[in-house]
This record gives sequence, C-alpha cells and structure tokens, in this order.
Amino acid sequence: MTAEPKLASQPFTIGSNRFSSLEVTPVFDAYWQFAAERQEIYFRRIERRLGPWTEDPILKQFRFTNAYRAADRVSQYLIRSVIYEPNLDQNPDEIFFRTILFKIFNKIETWEVLTEQLGALGWNGFKPAAIDKVLSKAQENGGRIYSAAYIMPPVKLGPTDGVKHRGHLALLELMMRERVYERIQETQSLKQVYDILTAFPSIGPFLGYQLTIDLNYSSLIHHEESDFVVAGPGALDGISKCFVNADGLQPADIVEFMTDRQELEFERLGLNFKSLFGRRLQLIDCQNLFCEISKYSRVSHPDILGRAGRTRIKQGFRDHGDAPQPFFPPKWNLTVPADVSLTR
Repeated sequence: MTAEPKLASQPFTIGSNRFSSLEVTPVFDAYWQFAAERQEIYFRRIERRLGPWTEDPILKQFRFTNAYRAADRVSQYLIRSVIYEPNLDQNPDEIFFRTILFKIFNKIETWEVLTEQLGALGWNGFKPAAIDKVLSKAQENGGRIYSAAYIMPPVKLGPTDGVKHRGHLALLELMMRERVYERIQETQSLKQVYDILTAFPSIGPFLGYQLTIDLNYSSLIHHEESDFVVAGPGALDGISKCFVNADGLQPADIVEFMTDRQELEFERLGLNFKSLFGRRLQLIDCQNLFCEISKYSRVSHPDILGRAGRTRIKQGFRDHGDAPQPFFPPKWNLTVPADVSLTR
C-alpha cells in the first residue's frame, strides 16, 4: 500500500443502474489496496517468511483482521479445534453446543482454560455450575473472559446475581433445550438461520449474523456465504467513508456491490490480489473489510471522518508467532498445500 493511489472517477459510474450515481472518496481505493496488502501479509506469514511482512507503517503498528474472515486466528481455532477436532463428538447437537459456547466468549484463552480444567466440553455432561466456577475464578485473577472483538450484551435468564456469563450459559442451555440445532438443520438459507438465532434474547442483528456464519462453517448446514449479509456498525462507518452519497441505498446492497466488483477493481488499480486458495471474497469478507478500512482510514485519511467520527485506532499489532497450517471447512474443497511454507 505504499504506491501512489490511483483514485477512482468521481462520480463513480458503472452503467445505468442504481449504483451509477455513487460518488466515491479516496477511501474507496484504499479499501481494495488494504485488502490486497493484508492478503499479502497473510501469505507471507503462513509461508514462514521473516518479518516485517509489510512496508505499510499503519499495518505494521496496528492490529487488523485478515481479508478473509475464516483465515483469522480465532476463526481458524474455531474451525480446527472446536468444530472439526476429530477427537470430539460430531453429532449435530454437540457441534452446535461447542460452536455457540466458544463464540459467546470468542476468546481462545477462555476456551483453553475451560478445557484444561474441565476436559472436553459438550452438551452431554454440560455442567454450567462447573463452567461458572472456572470462569469466575479466571476473572477474580484478573483475566478477561470475553473478546473485545464485539460486545456480548448481558441477558437475564435465571438467577445470574449480576454475573454476565451465567446469563449466557443459561441462554445456551435454553437454545439446547429448544433443540435449535434441529431447526437450523431444516433451514434453506442463511437468512432463515439468522432469523432463528435473533429470536433469542440478547442476540441482535450483528451478533446473529456472526453466529450464523460460524455455524455455516460446520457440517450442520451448507448454505452459500453469498446468500445473505448484515452490515455491522463498523461496516456502516466504512461505507460512509468510501462513498459520499450512499445513504439512499441499503448497506447490504453496497456490500454485495463490492463483492461483485472485486476483480474489476483489483484490475483497475493494478493490484495482484491473492485469493484464498481460489476462493474469492464473499459477502462476509467484504463486510469485514468495510470495518477494517473504517479503522485504517482514521490514520491514512484522517480528514474523512465518516458517520462514527472516530480518530484513533485502539489495538496495536501483536505477533502471536508462526501461523499454523491453514485449515478451512472441508466442504469448501480448497486445495491448501500440505506445507504452505514450501510454496515460496
């Protein structure tokens, strides 16, 4: 992302359709440049190249997710070690239980402290009091059990005594008692999964969509990620920074617009975008990229404030060591080399 940006035309005209009058800002091009450079960093890391993996000073200093959501550290852990771990029960109820339990906290360290002290976690033998005890102890010792990636709203179910995670454990138990996993298996689209999940207390639109995508990684359902998207708060801010006059359009339609145009935009900007082993960016990825460019542009384009008006990036980059061998849902049929580090 060090090259001089080639700005898009203003207004941005793509033909006689509802997007033809969109006017773009310089952040629109930065969106595609960010995606390409972030993917370059991803491949340099999994190929075990020595850092620094980029010359971009912003990407060096601050934390950003990968261009592909499924390639992120936490998503990779969920897919490999929670959903598809071969030593764990692969029955639908157990897959659903583990996925939701992990995603409630969305934190690898929380999952590992639970499994270290309680063994394999499952619906068969679920003991909320035991989990509560471990989590409460971790908090007493100064540990954070919830990820900062998104907010898990508290839910009042049963006697929580003001302890947030007790309400979430009760919510999970409610979903299991109502056999939500069976209803989800009968769905015909991501939207139907989303509707089931968001009917439960404290599961709002953004969280419901994230959980829907996570469940779709598993063998429970096999819907296309191109079926449905919900733009979260960060994506809405990113959209407002990329476009001058997007208020009259639905955010989901704009995400779809970006997904459809990706090859054209990378070609226009002369960017050699490396896809995820042949998988193009999906709606969830383009939605996430709007979140990331919202953050990135606080430094790269501080004069473009967007709807949120934020000016600082809070999280600095932390090196978690060598990235493990990539593992994606087998149903995607991606051809990942047995040792990616040998491909360089």
